[in-house]
Amino acid sequence: MERHFEQELQKLNKRILKMGNLVYDQIHNSLEALLTCNIELAQQVVGKDNKVDKLDVKIDKLCQRIFALTQPVATDLRLIMSALKMNNDLERLGDLAVNISTKVEGVSDYQEILTDLHVDELANMADLIVKDVITILNTRNTTFVRDIFSSANAIEEKVQAVSSRILDEMMHKTEVIVVATNLMIILTQIDRIAGYSTNIAESIVFIVEGKMIKHKNPFKHIDGAEINPGHENPVEDSGNSGI
Repeated sequence: MERHFEQELQKLNKRILKMGNLVYDQIHNSLEALLTCNIELAQQVVGKDNKVDKLDVKIDKLCQRIFALTQPVATDLRLIMSALKMNNDLERLGDLAVNISTKVEGVSDYQEILTDLHVDELANMADLIVKDVITILNTRNTTFVRDIFSSANAIEEKVQAVSSRILDEMMHKTEVIVVATNLMIILTQIDRIAGYSTNIAESIVFIVEGKMIKHKNPFKHIDGAEINPGHENPVEDSGNSGI
């Protein structure tokens, strides 16, 4: 029975890592499609979403089976609880990739605007944060969790700055409302990518260290002062919008 339990845990680990790699590919391809205005690649992302959904169901069922047939405690219990949470967050990341991909066609004629608004920089930041969190998921090295939180805060600040510019343009130029609306939706998805990445990082910390850092700023003490990671140097907006 114990050997079977260990085999089930190994299977769970492998499926979570498979889910992570699959979702990262989806995020990466959706952002690449956005920056290159590659409608065909965007359609491929949408088409592969069913693979994410099927694996999501398999992981949930495996967790339920382990709970039903065994009585996991301590580290094993943390792993199974966190696997359920991470699986949900990864599936949501897959949905965000699809959401971005469905907007690629709507902005495909405005590629220069993406550069003018630094959306390309945001896309690269989002791609990197997901890549990094999947690496931590694989290595279980919580040393780099601090970087995930810092990157997420940087993305949030930049999204806010770019969104403000877009809203200002929408108020003064009614002809840009359609493309601007699509861009705002894309920015929202990028911001959520950062949020779900920190959720996964929190779960990894819980697995490895048994610490609950949800709703906390775990890396905020410098010289006795409280700060939010990533907010030491707020992103400054520069240049004019091309909208």
